[in-house]
Amino acid sequence: MKKTLHLWHRYLGLVVAIPLIIISVTGSILVFKEELDHWLMPELAVVEGETGKRLSYDELRAELNNQLQGYEIGSWEVFDDGITADRIYVLKHGTSEWFKVYLDQYQGVVRSEPVAVNHYLTDWLLDLHYKFLIGDTGLWITGVASLILLFMGISGLVIYRQFWKKFFTLRLKVKRIALFSDIHKLVGIWSAPVLLIIGFTGVYWNISEIIHHELEHGEEHQYVITERLYNHQLSLDDMVAESTQQMGGFRPTYLLFPYEPELQVTFFGEVSNTSFVTSEYASMVTFNKQTGARMPNYDIREAPFFLVAVDSFRKLHFGYFAGLPSRIIWCVIGLTPLIFAITGCYLWLKRRRPKKRLSAKTTISLEV
Repeated sequence: MKKTLHLWHRYLGLVVAIPLIIISVTGSILVFKEELDHWLMPELAVVEGETGKRLSYDELRAELNNQLQGYEIGSWEVFDDGITADRIYVLKHGTSEWFKVYLDQYQGVVRSEPVAVNHYLTDWLLDLHYKFLIGDTGLWITGVASLILLFMGISGLVIYRQFWKKFFTLRLKVKRIALFSDIHKLVGIWSAPVLLIIGFTGVYWNISEIIHHELEHGEEHQYVITERLYNHQLSLDDMVAESTQQMGGFRPTYLLFPYEPELQVTFFGEVSNTSFVTSEYASMVTFNKQTGARMPNYDIREAPFFLVAVDSFRKLHFGYFAGLPSRIIWCVIGLTPLIFAITGCYLWLKRRRPKKRLSAKTTISLEV
């Protein structure tokens, strides 16, 4: 059993080495996506609002509609830290294509022309990390890679089930093959808990997204937007006020507008008195897109355990549940598949060579 598991561990690791390297390196970089955006393009992503106040949602929406004629707002990432610009995702009339712009929420100025959602470097890295830049096909590849990563973590712990005996073992004055073997095992032992979390949450998201695409959309074509699909006279500020009143402590972080006929106006946000792993999008309030009447809301504090656990996957996957310390840990451990690939491939190659030499010697002796 152990030998069979070892073979699966070895060969699946070789097969998936390159995809896992891409996923791990991009994932480690994306842990600090916000900071990278601020550093690489401050003219777009950074605002000066420490001493100011956000303009109202209605004012900002009016400015967006005025400055982005020919586009419809699809979703809106809300920030109120005085530093980060709001991110708006829009659809061009007559298409189903998404574009991205940055909005200065304190001045009401759209800071960029609409560009493809993977136009900027970190967004391109996100697409590479999530879909390998090839759409739904890439989603399947990352899903399989995440599943194999999960298997590798579990099988590694089973193979070296007495791992606690070598928790700090690293022999330095030995042959390179023994050193690489120690590095491979030691890094695996230390990184396994985090990699299992990353792998499990990644598998769940990929499977969920695949099911969404295959079962909910199937072969249907994407909806082509040609006009506003909601009553633009509705006040977003009134909706926010009612959301806060109905759900104590509610603060909107993401707005979803109807970009398909069956959708309503939905506010996602965070509420007080929740776990440290509860995401900033955990609760939501929905309003009828024509009348503005409030529909049943979703409060994460009243949700069943399974849904609370699923919501925690966001912070657990990206590692920002404990601020900078957890992000640094996630960033460093996210790079360990690169170490596994290098040491694993080296060990595989070195262990194959003696067999080849032995086979060659046997052939020569038989010929003689």
